[in-house]
Amino acid sequence: MLRDINLDEISDGRLYTSNDMAKTDCKGCDGCSACCHGMGSSIVLDPLDVCRLSQGLQQPVNRLLAGPLELHVVDGIILPNLKMTGTEEACSFLDSDGRCSIHAFRPGICRMFPLGRFYEDHAFKYFLQIHECPKTDRTKVKIKKWLDTPNLKTYETYISDWHFFLKDLQDYVMKLASDQTQTDSDNTAKTISMHVLTQFYLTPYQPDGNFYDEFYARLEKSRLFTSSLHI
Repeated sequence: MLRDINLDEISDGRLYTSNDMAKTDCKGCDGCSACCHGMGSSIVLDPLDVCRLSQGLQQPVNRLLAGPLELHVVDGIILPNLKMTGTEEACSFLDSDGRCSIHAFRPGICRMFPLGRFYEDHAFKYFLQIHECPKTDRTKVKIKKWLDTPNLKTYETYISDWHFFLKDLQDYVMKLASDQTQTDSDNTAKTISMHVLTQFYLTPYQPDGNFYDEFYARLEKSRLFTSSLHI
């Protein structure tokens, strides 16, 4: 989700790389699941998130979208996010003890919390959110260890490439909304959203394949598609 942020207001004022130490470790959360409640539609999922959920739960993506996931418009593009349920607005994947039932293959946003990503110059760095986690006794840990993500450098490159590809599409859709009639811009936005959903989310990735190789092959096809739209 694109938003203007003032790092001085929401962070400790520093930008981190994965080799830095940051106060992220809250001792296994000690039964706290505050960050898994009341998040609305803000836990937006990238293609690897959905691939891992589909393979980890052994369910096709369309079935997940009828259950613990949902679709929302994010800056003009329809994307999946974790669904919050019940009166407490709890993540659909919390168990009866308030613990994450998908911890081994949890999404990237959950994996890095309380860190966030600050994108700039076709790359990103991490920042430490200081108001989001109620725990005040967190200890320092190397970010690389905290993220617990195999092939981290490849993953970070993928996250950056996905973000800026998506941002170009979102900028294009938002520009159409001001330049075209609402019907024309809505139809184009729907075409782009359906392409993104089908190409990157709904079409299964090979369970025994290399996700990144498949993703970049799809990205190349999508760049041909977007070039036909003059994006």
